[in-house]
Formats: sequence, C-alpha cells, structure tokens
Amino acid sequence: MVIFTASVQHAAVNNGQFDFHSWIPNGSLQLQKPPPTSKGQSRMNSLLEALPNIGDTVKFAAMFWMLSDTYTDMVPLGEYPEERFSEPHLKQMIKDFQAELSYLSEEISLRNSKLPVPYAYLNPKQVENSVAV
Repeated sequence: MVIFTASVQHAAVNNGQFDFHSWIPNGSLQLQKPPPTSKGQSRMNSLLEALPNIGDTVKFAAMFWMLSDTYTDMVPLGEYPEERFSEPHLKQMIKDFQAELSYLSEEISLRNSKLPVPYAYLNPKQVENSVAV
C-alpha cells in the first residue's frame, strides 16, 4: 500500500494538475464571491465575478505547472538506477515486475492512441518511482 501511495496514487493526483486546473474555472483555488446555493442562479457575469483576479490566476497556473512538471532526473516506476539486490530470486522478481509494467505501458499507449483525449498519467513510463515534489 505504501509503494502504491508513493508512486501510482501520487501520479494520479499530481501529474494532471496543470492540464486540468490551469483553466481556472475547472478548479479555482479561490473564489471572490460565494458559490450559488441553488440551481439556476448562475449567470456568466456572476461566474466571472467569482473567479480570482488575473494576478492570482497567474500564480495558481504557475503553481500547477511547477507541481506537475516532470523532473529531469525522473526515475520511472520499476526502474532502479543503483543495484540494491544481489539475490537471483529478487533480481528475477524485478525483471518480472518490469516486464509487466512494459506490457501495461504498451496496452495503455494502444488504448490512448484511439482516444480523442488520451489519459497518460498512469502509464508506467509516466509514473515516478517515488514521490518527488
């Protein structure tokens, strides 16, 4: 569970932040007015008045960009730059895990090639081996 939380779940929550929240109406971190309390009360003008000012919008977009940016030293899930295990059965487990991740990556890439908007955030090639914020 810890490995899943520190890799896959983190990627699911983190990697798409800029893509989904840089358009501030999708997920603003701040509203200037309270949201409507019942259906049918919203108008374009009331929506625009509730959104943050341009300065805060730029700050939020920059923050989302920084949080979801891929680092230059990113290590994908299942990759181990330093050899930490010497036992043959552990090395085989790592190879099997890497083969399964490779298969899943190919399947996800194939599925995404048929979608109008691909969802690549959980492709093993895009998932960091651990949390890096």
